[in-house]
Amino acid sequence: MIYVGIDIAKLNHFASIISSDGEVLIEPFKFSNDSGGFRLLLSKLDQFESDSLVIGLESTAHYGNNLVEFLVSRHFHVCVINPIQTSAMRKNNIRKTKTDRIDTLLIAKTLMVQPHRFYDKQDIDLMHLKNLGRFRQVLMKQRTSAKIKLTSFLDQAFPELQYFFDGIHHKSVYSLLKEAPSPEKIASMHMTHLAHLLETTSHGHFKKDKAQALRILAQKSVGSSDSSISIQITQTIEQVELLDSQIHDVEAQITTIVKSSGSVILTIPGISCIEAGMILGEIGDIHRFSSPSKLLAFAGLDPSVYQSGNFNASHTRMSKRGSCVLRYALIYAAHNIVRNNDVFRSFYDAKRSQGKNHYNALGHCAGKLVRVIFKMLTDNVAFCLS
Repeated sequence: MIYVGIDIAKLNHFASIISSDGEVLIEPFKFSNDSGGFRLLLSKLDQFESDSLVIGLESTAHYGNNLVEFLVSRHFHVCVINPIQTSAMRKNNIRKTKTDRIDTLLIAKTLMVQPHRFYDKQDIDLMHLKNLGRFRQVLMKQRTSAKIKLTSFLDQAFPELQYFFDGIHHKSVYSLLKEAPSPEKIASMHMTHLAHLLETTSHGHFKKDKAQALRILAQKSVGSSDSSISIQITQTIEQVELLDSQIHDVEAQITTIVKSSGSVILTIPGISCIEAGMILGEIGDIHRFSSPSKLLAFAGLDPSVYQSGNFNASHTRMSKRGSCVLRYALIYAAHNIVRNNDVFRSFYDAKRSQGKNHYNALGHCAGKLVRVIFKMLTDNVAFCLS
């Protein structure tokens, strides 16, 4: 076999090629993170039979993702190495040196002695799911923040409105406020137009009597008439609607990838494509985890340990270390599964009967779900608890 070690950076990568005997076939060389650099790498790799090449690079945030996709799409044998493995190899050197050129040889030598698994299209899909799932979380947080800001603006401009509509985050309220973002403007609207706007945007839920009551409320409102608040209201609503659209597009992409994967995780009753996609993306290759307990720890659902002297805490909280995205998806999925599966429902009820609150019981259900998912993905078997 011939081993190719690639040290990843943002602008320029370094690569070297060695034989299975440790002989350096191509000295470390630099290639840029663009089409010209990738062509240079290919010209070096083309000197050897592609089936004899094993290409390795460290897992370094997102900087190497495009290179991995590029090489996998050309049917090279590519594996991503945990930096801990190369760090252990580095400690074997007498001299304490670290350069990009030395690192690329170190990565190639690590390939020789460490077990590795080659990336394929499924791994690329999992990479995409991970990116999409995390981006969705970012958008969700931004939307929540925008809604909180909108509520604070309305507390100043029209404090009575949220109680009148039993909440403000509805399409009909947004449509009203985009056209009339202050009590004065709502009070001055023609009754026919106001009634039509509310009835149309609420799909007939709000009738003319609601519009009449709203106009009276606006006339009596103690809200501020500051025009600077009005523009903040309209623009914040536009932000929320934009984020709604973006989240919808991201979720559609996640759904497409998950459905095309045909993963056994979709056989879990009550789990959605969004939850499945986030779980699969965060887990990645299930064989990275040698036991369910390690996957549980990766999700941060394992209990924390507190011990000092002769004292051992018997009641501890979940550690909440590891992937917060995976933990969120598992708990959200557990909530839906409890409603759709008798085994999980009985488990939830048992925890509740022990005095645990709703969220604590859900955390235990999420832990049980981790063990189920580990078995399903490891053995590629469908859900069978009923």
